[in-house]
Amino acid sequence: MADGRKVLNIGIDLGTSRSTIACDNGVRTSVSSYVGYPKDAVSKKLMGKDVVFGEEALKNRLALELRRPFEKGRLKFSNTLDVQSAEYQKIKSTARDLLQHLVSLAKEGEPDDVVIRAVLGAPSLASTQNKKTLLEISSGIVDDVLIASEPFCVAYGLGVLSQALIVDIGAGTVDLCRMQGIIPTEDDQITLTKAGDYIDEVLFNLIKERHKDVDLTLNMVKRLKEENSTISDKDETVVVKLPIAGKPTPVDVTEELHQACKSIVPDIVEGIRTLIASFDPEFQDAMKQNVILAGGGSQIGGIVKHIENYMMEHLGYGKVTRVEEPLFGGANGGLLLCKDMPQEYWDELSPKS
Repeated sequence: MADGRKVLNIGIDLGTSRSTIACDNGVRTSVSSYVGYPKDAVSKKLMGKDVVFGEEALKNRLALELRRPFEKGRLKFSNTLDVQSAEYQKIKSTARDLLQHLVSLAKEGEPDDVVIRAVLGAPSLASTQNKKTLLEISSGIVDDVLIASEPFCVAYGLGVLSQALIVDIGAGTVDLCRMQGIIPTEDDQITLTKAGDYIDEVLFNLIKERHKDVDLTLNMVKRLKEENSTISDKDETVVVKLPIAGKPTPVDVTEELHQACKSIVPDIVEGIRTLIASFDPEFQDAMKQNVILAGGGSQIGGIVKHIENYMMEHLGYGKVTRVEEPLFGGANGGLLLCKDMPQEYWDELSPKS
């Protein structure tokens, strides 16, 4: 209890593609990271609300101004946006709406004066400005917040705190973190920008290059990837119906899908090599044998084996596993970290404003 009030601990992963929460009241949920705003009076009447989230927003996107606040790592990783610009403020406001929605789901059935404590995941090498932005987004929505790197949250949730290398494959970034029994430093972490969204762009271009008459959008490609993504060596053909001149037509996208999904592997293994090569030589072999994949991209069929094979070719050997709950790994670890923080830490973290 805090000042006699109930405390609700939440682990939050504001993902580029999906945002997840895990709470100590049992609430666990995942929402597509889309936020929609009605375009006019008709669309507002249609929706019956001022803001629409997740799949509902995506389904009604023609009637909405659809925003994806964490696209391409912006806010959480990119430093290219002018923090004083109207565009930046609009994206930040959208992110606040998404976070407010997630926290409202967590608070359902809780007393009005419940104290919200949250651990919020960030990319491994998020800048000071990125972290400041996340703190500003959460201000007034949660009472106390701690920003922690996403792969560290995954490791903490698994209880894997030493001689392991976490690879969190998201839509906006791939984050790598080596664990050596202490809180990771910047030297222990790498953030890559070729991630799930990059796969979508490669797949879109490959399909259009081979099937020039296909009518295609990036959103269609994203769904195609999520439903069929694989780089398995098995003889599995992926045929999907895509519109050609308005007519749904079977199209074989097997080779394009394999090629696109494989496109992020070389950079991931190079990141693994960098973190291992700069580690204590006596412990390098143990770390090679304990590479753990998390995040939505870890669900690509055959990616575990493909990364192992690539490590074998370029690093001599390696052992790769995947977490049991790829989508909730960061939120689960954030929740555990939140609960494990002693009361005095939260007391020091803020006086409430």
